[in-house]
Amino acid sequence: MALHLIKLCVGVDTPDQLEQIRKRRMAGSDAPPVHVTRQRPRRAAEILDGGSLYWVMKGVVMARSPITALEEAERNGKSACRIVFAPELIRTEPMLKRPFQGWRYLRDEDAPRDLESASGGDDLPPELRRKLMEMGAW
Repeated sequence: MALHLIKLCVGVDTPDQLEQIRKRRMAGSDAPPVHVTRQRPRRAAEILDGGSLYWVMKGVVMARSPITALEEAERNGKSACRIVFAPELIRTEPMLKRPFQGWRYLRDEDAPRDLESASGGDDLPPELRRKLMEMGAW
């Protein structure tokens, strides 16, 4: 069973905005999208067995990026980990998530379903989704 990571997507409000940022960063390059983080996950084998990084935007999990590799990297002269993603960004059903620092592990059974398999809500604005979830109507 896959193990996932979950991380805040600071400064990004929607999956569409994240897509635009990724396209700008990758313009004219064949390199896959990446994210560099300070700590390397200790449970890398489980993550590489079909895991994804779930993105929290404005307090709600809204998308995931399938992880294809975890590579050694360097950032500011210190050891780091480069998380390499598949090109697609997959929308998920909304799931409230409180703020936290860095990334956390997310068990497969606790991860939100992909939006294609969730029932409705893909056309709702993020703020409305959050309000409905807070009220218990979602």
